[in-house]
Amino acid sequence: MAYSVESKKSGDAYYLHTREVTLRGGRQQRIYFFAKTVGDGAIDELPDGYVVSENPRTGLPLLKKG
Repeated sequence: MAYSVESKKSGDAYYLHTREVTLRGGRQQRIYFFAKTVGDGAIDELPDGYVVSENPRTGLPLLKKG
């Protein structure tokens, strides 16, 4: 089951995903993002060293190093 978090503002569930992207300089980087549906790249647990917070204005979850 994908890692999920519920928005305190809207009550919607968001699922954590990861993807490898290529930056302009050709460097590969792993990004993490939340989506409303489970799709390709959904992960089961929070990565080490990261915490989930919520944007107080929009209610969208954010992943921060912490």
